[in-house]
Amino acid sequence: VQLQACGGGLVQAGGSLRLSCAASGFIFTMRAMGWYRQAPGKQREFVAGITRSGATTYADSVKGRFTISRDNAKNMVYLQMTSLKPEDTAVYYCSTFTDWGQGTLVTVSS
Repeated sequence: VQLQACGGGLVQAGGSLRLSCAASGFIFTMRAMGWYRQAPGKQREFVAGITRSGATTYADSVKGRFTISRDNAKNMVYLQMTSLKPEDTAVYYCSTFTDWGQGTLVTVSS
């Protein structure tokens, strides 16, 4: 399993970013996918998930601001993040819920 996340960066509070994750090494259409994040000094936490059929779920802290989506033809999963807050600063990881990618850093300045 390989999960290559990208799209992180430095953004001001209130801004937006779109994370992308390229998945390979497994049958993408057979797996639910998710995004997790880990802030400095904190445990990794669930952010958003999407089932094989496209049903989504979100952590309360990002509900209404983040949108997870997937493109089964391209083996890609995305996380559109809007209205970013400093507390969203973290390394974001793409996941199959049993495997994680290398992460991409999102830094939100106040």
